[in-house]
Amino acid sequence: MAANAEPKFLDAGEAALVVEFGRTIEPDIHNRVLALDAALTRRALPGVVELVPTIRSLMIHYDPLVIDRAALVDAVRGIGTSTAEAKPQRRWTIPCCYDPQFGEDIAAIAAQLRMTPERVVALHSGATFQAYMYGFLPGFCYLGGLPKELTVARRPTIRAPHPTGTIMIGAGMGLITTFSMPTGWWLVGRTPERMFSLARQDTFLAAVGDEIKFAPIDLATFNALDARAAAGEVVAQVAKLA
Repeated sequence: MAANAEPKFLDAGEAALVVEFGRTIEPDIHNRVLALDAALTRRALPGVVELVPTIRSLMIHYDPLVIDRAALVDAVRGIGTSTAEAKPQRRWTIPCCYDPQFGEDIAAIAAQLRMTPERVVALHSGATFQAYMYGFLPGFCYLGGLPKELTVARRPTIRAPHPTGTIMIGAGMGLITTFSMPTGWWLVGRTPERMFSLARQDTFLAAVGDEIKFAPIDLATFNALDARAAAGEVVAQVAKLA
């Protein structure tokens, strides 16, 4: 589906409507998701219970006793959205240690892509990512904006569990993890920051749509920041965008 095509309206049970803008991972498609999310939030339609933005669609949970499907579809179609509404409001600079003990797969990625490990790190840390969605497990932050030069398929086999806070790539996307588990993604680094914490007012550190950049740090700095983060400090830096 083209990035500017008419969205599809898909039912998810009797009380949820999925507005799908495309089938691929593209900034234009994701920006349309965020624009509709912002417009519906602002309009506050009676009967709309919750909005869940994803990479290419927006799920609208609604009360069918207050608003029926047809009325909801008409309302969505009648909302004029501009992707300018999806302009990122904040940029997070998140420390990332690319030391071999954390970036276990950097050498393998470099070999696949016929570049040096240093080039892999430079491309990853030089990119501006965007938080596309949270999913799978609490705080798992899926990122768009991975440089095309770092496009690799998912691993052919599942690897052993990795530490929490691992930074991974695969299938054209990035990911920041919050729980240790087996994975088919490629490990490139680790952050001391906690993307998910029940002890914070903002349980999820970055909002969907925020920009994210990774700042390379050495192992000693990682250990120091990890201790501060464990004590509840937010060690990432945030800046408002005009």
